Amino acid sequence: MKKLVFFGTFLLTPMLAFAQIRDVQGLGQVIIDIINNVLVPLIFALSFLVFVWGIFQYFIAGGSNQEKREEGQKLIMYGIVGFFLMVAVWGFVNILLNTFQLNQSIPRIPPTPGTR
Repeated sequence: MKKLVFFGTFLLTPMLAFAQIRDVQGLGQVIIDIINNVLVPLIFALSFLVFVWGIFQYFIAGGSNQEKREEGQKLIMYGIVGFFLMVAVWGFVNILLNTFQLNQSIPRIPPTPGTR
């Protein structure tokens, strides 16, 4: 029961941010923020954990057990593929943003030497 309450609270937490929404643009920004600040790091973390668990299975748990070594090898490969896909999608999104000039941030110009 405690797990269900915790999981429900975890899922409903973004609703607090929806209270700040006044228009469709605000809704879009909240969704983008959730993807960038929650989902992407979560997927990277899961991929890393799968990779580390595969290394554990291959080297430590699978010392003389060939089945454990094969399972660990598969998990290592899944972790590497997960990293590759996330970095590839991240790069593709940045290419699209820069190609169509969708990046709305104002560039920061560094100060010239000798001035404050």
